[in-house]
Amino acid sequence: MDPALTRCAWPGATDALYLAYHDEEWGVPEYDSRALWEKLVLDGFQAGLAWITILRKREAFRAAFEGFDPEKVARYGETDRARLMADAGIVRSNAKIDAAIGGARLFLEMRDRGEDFSQFLWDFVGGQPIHNAWPDMASVPVKTPEAEAMAKALKQKGFKFVGPVIVYAFMQATGMVNDHATTCFRHGPVSTMAR
Repeated sequence: MDPALTRCAWPGATDALYLAYHDEEWGVPEYDSRALWEKLVLDGFQAGLAWITILRKREAFRAAFEGFDPEKVARYGETDRARLMADAGIVRSNAKIDAAIGGARLFLEMRDRGEDFSQFLWDFVGGQPIHNAWPDMASVPVKTPEAEAMAKALKQKGFKFVGPVIVYAFMQATGMVNDHATTCFRHGPVSTMAR
């Protein structure tokens, strides 16, 4: 990580984990259904918190939720809920834990009906990333019509912690939109990424 590079302002300039996330992951298109579900769950856990908090706990979340394997998480019962609530390595919230477990079940229900989770989500942006040209992060909206439509559809399916602001952050993180500032060294390279 070259500290001399011009980046988006949000990760700051000193936290190596945050910088690596910005430089290597944020805005890169993700098409894998399981990986998208994991990110949606983590964004739900972020509600009311800073993303760096979740990022620092991400490996603990992955261990606690068995690699975010929907098949395993969907079978969680009271013993698993208690285990998760006792795990200091993650965010301990009954509502968010229940949302993750319920989300795994919904993910599997969609799959069993022949709905691909990735395609369902990517359809909200026409199957390709939206490449924005914001001059700085102050210009970036907190939600868009696409995020509002996706949030509404996810809620209708029963997903929780999927409001339009959370969903837009999810869309940014998974490359459905490229919201790197035009001055950021990642804007150009991310603009060339698509399926």
